[in-house]
Amino acid sequence: MKQILFCIVFLMTVFGSLSCSNSDYVSSSEYPTEFSQDKLSGMIRVKATGKNISLGTNEVSARANERPLMQVNFDYDFSIGKHEVTCGEFNEWMPSSTGLKLACENSNLPAADLTYYDAVLFANVRSKAEHLDTAYTYVKATFDAEMHCTSLEGFAYHPEVAGYRLPTEAEWVYVASLDWNLKKGWLAENSDYQSHEVCSMKVSENSPCDMTGNVMEWANDWLGYFRDTTVLNYVGAPDANAVGQRVVKGGSFRNAKNSVTPYSRGDVYTVTSATRANYVGFRLAYGPISNATWLNSDGKAVVSRIVSLVNSSTIRSLTGTYRTKLAFRNDVSGNLAYVDFSSGMNSVVEISDTLDVYHPDISPDGQKVAFSTGFEGVAGQSALYVRDLNGKGANLVKLDVESAAIPRWRVLANGDTVIVYVTDAGNNKDDASFKSASTWQVKFSDNKFGKPEKLFDGAFHGGISEDGSLAVTGARLLRARISNRDTVWYNGEQACNASLSKDGSMRSLFLDFGGKTGRDFVGVNYGTHERLLVADAQGNLIQSVAAPTGYSFDHSEWVSGGNNLVVATLANADGAHKKIVAVNLGDSSVTELTEGDELWHPCLWQRENASSGEDEFLNLDSAGAYLSENHEIEQARFRIKLELFWKSLDSIKVFFAGSSRMEMGVYPDLYPEWGMFNFGVTGIDAKRDFYFVKNYALNHLRNLKAIAVSVDLDGWRGSENHLALVLSSGVGYAYDANHDFWKDGLPAGFIEAVENGFPAEEEEVVSFSSRGGLQPLSNGWTFNGIEVLADSVYGEVEMANLNKHLDELKEIVKIASERNVYVIGILFPQAPQYKNTGAYGLYGLQRSVAKGIIAQLKTFAEENPYFILMDENKMGDHDYTDDMAQNRDHLSYVGAQQMTGRIESLLRTLKW
Repeated sequence: MKQILFCIVFLMTVFGSLSCSNSDYVSSSEYPTEFSQDKLSGMIRVKATGKNISLGTNEVSARANERPLMQVNFDYDFSIGKHEVTCGEFNEWMPSSTGLKLACENSNLPAADLTYYDAVLFANVRSKAEHLDTAYTYVKATFDAEMHCTSLEGFAYHPEVAGYRLPTEAEWVYVASLDWNLKKGWLAENSDYQSHEVCSMKVSENSPCDMTGNVMEWANDWLGYFRDTTVLNYVGAPDANAVGQRVVKGGSFRNAKNSVTPYSRGDVYTVTSATRANYVGFRLAYGPISNATWLNSDGKAVVSRIVSLVNSSTIRSLTGTYRTKLAFRNDVSGNLAYVDFSSGMNSVVEISDTLDVYHPDISPDGQKVAFSTGFEGVAGQSALYVRDLNGKGANLVKLDVESAAIPRWRVLANGDTVIVYVTDAGNNKDDASFKSASTWQVKFSDNKFGKPEKLFDGAFHGGISEDGSLAVTGARLLRARISNRDTVWYNGEQACNASLSKDGSMRSLFLDFGGKTGRDFVGVNYGTHERLLVADAQGNLIQSVAAPTGYSFDHSEWVSGGNNLVVATLANADGAHKKIVAVNLGDSSVTELTEGDELWHPCLWQRENASSGEDEFLNLDSAGAYLSENHEIEQARFRIKLELFWKSLDSIKVFFAGSSRMEMGVYPDLYPEWGMFNFGVTGIDAKRDFYFVKNYALNHLRNLKAIAVSVDLDGWRGSENHLALVLSSGVGYAYDANHDFWKDGLPAGFIEAVENGFPAEEEEVVSFSSRGGLQPLSNGWTFNGIEVLADSVYGEVEMANLNKHLDELKEIVKIASERNVYVIGILFPQAPQYKNTGAYGLYGLQRSVAKGIIAQLKTFAEENPYFILMDENKMGDHDYTDDMAQNRDHLSYVGAQQMTGRIESLLRTLKW
């Protein structure tokens, strides 16, 4: 028996190491016994219980998100599609469901050019068709003009549900590892750069096909980082990372064999839920995962996750601003959790430490959060803390008093920011006990507490009015202090969760226990906490809102900065606080914000006067709105670059535009005297780049001396319309165009409108310098392998596109020359190994054709003094060493320094 176990462990270890290589064939047997026929049509049953697999690799050359090797154990079996969902199968179900119908050259080709959301909606449709529960839920779907789904607001995957879904990355790798054979895959060497009918490479009847090639496949998981550990039933990251990346697996018809590995989990470009490509499809999986484990960004296993149910656009419609934050207690862990809706990604962030967090309250500026270790209704000592509201929860400070509970921020008439607290938050039904406690305030400035000041006897932890004339509390009785006189409201009936409004209306919000006073006011019977009740400054009931059916309210609070908004938790029939909601008292609508196992004490903060200062001329829903909720990384980076551009107009002298080769290959901060600005962004599309040169740079840069553009000959074939992608990401682009790109000058408040527009992810924002520079790491020219991702032979249409872009370049030169502005065309270096491929670079173009075009550009430069060609590639015979390369077609920061230095030397030779 020990020998058998040893053999199993040895084989798994061997595969773990082999998965780091490009072995043509790795299989445990010719016909894996783990596969069997399935009763579900088109599916194969996979025996995984008690099995394990290695994800990732320890290869130092692999991407950071592919390292290190991580072990995954399974305690369940599942089903997986024998092949990728075909175009015919997709069109059988989806047109009547979502309106999306794919153009099929052949119904047996894999369905491709689909978003992740298209794939999961297909899974739901099949589940419904077979009378199964759906594994995916959402609140609202958004579709583009072609009816592709680009967003599912409130999207959540429920692993415990027995329904159709996408395979997890661990499931996909486990299945692929049982019959990994690159000889049975449609790859660049044999595909003719196009997909083929599914299962046209012969495999055994009970084995899945096309896992190594044909099209890449969506996995179910959010992309997260691996850890050197063992995880049971791994299902990815609990939510989106900073840029919302998803996992795709396998190779495709455009990938070279030596670049396809079991551990690869991405593409050349960043893959998000809304990404589409004609070489990415999907296959289905089926089966519940009862003990699912997520791995968060800290490498900690998570078995209970919290999901944000709204996008930032919905938040803006509620609060009037994207600058909104939600903080609350995760009662499962006891930690503080929050969502920053202004960050661009609505992920739930949890600050892990040993402190129990109750009643978090966000500071008036939104930067800090105060909380206590004691909570309403429980007597005893409590500590009060303040910390930064960020992922690290930095700058933690404690108030040095014997006991302090339920903190509330308050701004005094003199401008001081203070925190109001009580010495005991226990049951207030007994007069003597209530008055033995007291209410205090303490100034907080420069991350330090001042000297505490007693306000009055009695624990009035529900809030104090701006003028100090009213204070309320509720922890059995609804008590009020009116002009220094204590009283009991609500006829002495039981009440709790009292909260005084922060808009000067002196309304008090509270919950009751279905008492007579509330029933008489509402006119119907109701149960405990099934109504939000609102009283005026004298304690008279003026409004009531019913909880959604099947739920009751708890932990109700006024929204900071929101005149008519309330935030609360919803408890189900079992008393579990499953959701946090926003309640609009204007129309009694309830909007679900987050969902989890036990969510307590929410605080919803919004920036006050978010739109102040903008000129009335501007439409604040359009001006500067360069990004929307559902976007790609390319769109986010243009939003970042445009804000930097508008803020730097007078200082820009040299403007760089182009693809990611420009974005990574020039560091503008090195020569501040030249006022360089890097507007390069990932994605190759000359039409896109020239659009921004003509309409933004040439219209607004008064001190412009030179424009540099990346001349991407291998990518100017016109196969992708990046300009349309960028312009579709926000109405701000059309707004600019409709106002002639503000040629006569920017209106008052325009830059502030840009700042207040939907934001890019913070991780993306901070990666750029104020001049648009990046500092990519050095990985070497062969990082990610040397391959050609498209046919090197340009057809008639592709050559026409290339020549069109060259004509557009010449048009830019003409316009610029009339303004005494030089244009520099840069041929960026690519891996010298392309000399051995017959292709000019990563995206093809025959080397002989490339030489001819370069010769034409040199002639054009000789004839036009305002155009300079910098051929830094030299057909691969360049002097950019391996340590200067980020990968096969991009420079690292080291290479960017050499490139920028050469540009600066060139600039010094020019005369204006």
